[in-house]
Amino acid sequence: MTGFSLLLPITLSSMAIVLLAPILPGLLVEFGHVPGHEWWVPMILTVPALCVALFSPVAGMLGDWFGRRRLLIWALVAYGAVGVAPVFLGNLVAIIVSRVGVGLAEALIMVLTTTMIGDYFKGAARDRWLAGQTAFASISALLFFNIGGQLGRFGWRAPFWVYGSALLMLALVLAFTWEPSEADPDDEAATAPHHAGWAEFPWARMLGIIAITVYGSVLFYTVQIQAGRGLAALGLSDPGRIGFLTSVASIGVPLGTFIYARIGHVRVARLLLGEFALLTIGFLLMGRAGSTWPFLGGCFINQLGAGLLLPTLLVWAMDGLPFEIRSRAAGMWTGAFSIGQFLCPVVVTAASVAFGGLAGAFVVLSGAAALGAAGALFAVLGGAGGGRRPAVLHG
Repeated sequence: MTGFSLLLPITLSSMAIVLLAPILPGLLVEFGHVPGHEWWVPMILTVPALCVALFSPVAGMLGDWFGRRRLLIWALVAYGAVGVAPVFLGNLVAIIVSRVGVGLAEALIMVLTTTMIGDYFKGAARDRWLAGQTAFASISALLFFNIGGQLGRFGWRAPFWVYGSALLMLALVLAFTWEPSEADPDDEAATAPHHAGWAEFPWARMLGIIAITVYGSVLFYTVQIQAGRGLAALGLSDPGRIGFLTSVASIGVPLGTFIYARIGHVRVARLLLGEFALLTIGFLLMGRAGSTWPFLGGCFINQLGAGLLLPTLLVWAMDGLPFEIRSRAAGMWTGAFSIGQFLCPVVVTAASVAFGGLAGAFVVLSGAAALGAAGALFAVLGGAGGGRRPAVLHG
């Protein structure tokens, strides 16, 4: 139950955007009288992700300095309050401000739950719970899309009530967690001071992981964001069918996470080699597909690689970190992954303009994934990543 109580809040990251996607047309109609509404209204969906990207490193520092659990409790309270706020708001600016609050609370929740899993669990158990975050987030995205669509029938305000579920998650956190510094009095790391400085922070290791994470995050989100457009370009026009087929292809993500739970002991370089190879093949099939089913096959292969890639990067970042810097490292990693999410549409649009459309962009991204595979292959042949997973990279 302790692990589950820390997995469940990760679904709030999916809720922040996916839940509201079906009501975006209704929001555009509701605020159609506002100058520039075509730019401002979509920010209701995207502002939280930008806040997570910018605030996650700060959230990590706060977790190291003031304790994890107490901040998580207040973050869940804040998320529930500001998440439901648009039900009672009629001003577009006020709603966007409330969404900034959602993003700030979400950053704390994502960073602190990840950190606390690292605090409570060790070895293979920790890796399984961290990998479980990917599966929970992916499956919840499919669930929230349908919930948002059904509630949207009662008006654009109705889906915002779902944000109140953060208070139910709060009850689990209160019942089944404790401040990690008190978790294991016999463990020197568990009683380390919260106010440790930056002198011992493994900057070289973390910056390398962060760079790969931003790179991988752009590739991770491409199918989730652009698959609908790809299917429309192949002749599909029914939004319901497009959404259903996209969700079927996206099952590759939790399946990849399930596979990772069984092969996560393999060296990081070899894992990355296989993952970038799957992304390469998937993007290439998508770019060359002339009909729906080959395109969906490419999407599935791509998402399988993405489902393997995310827990690999997360476990790599968290492995072997001492208690006093773990939250800062988790914050940096979360921020890096969110930056990739923010950059993904920009990269795909630029590639589409430069290479003759979305299909050309997919081919270009296939080349980018192939470069990642080549780098991983170089590391494998050079002997980097030896031993068990990322442990060889300590220091």
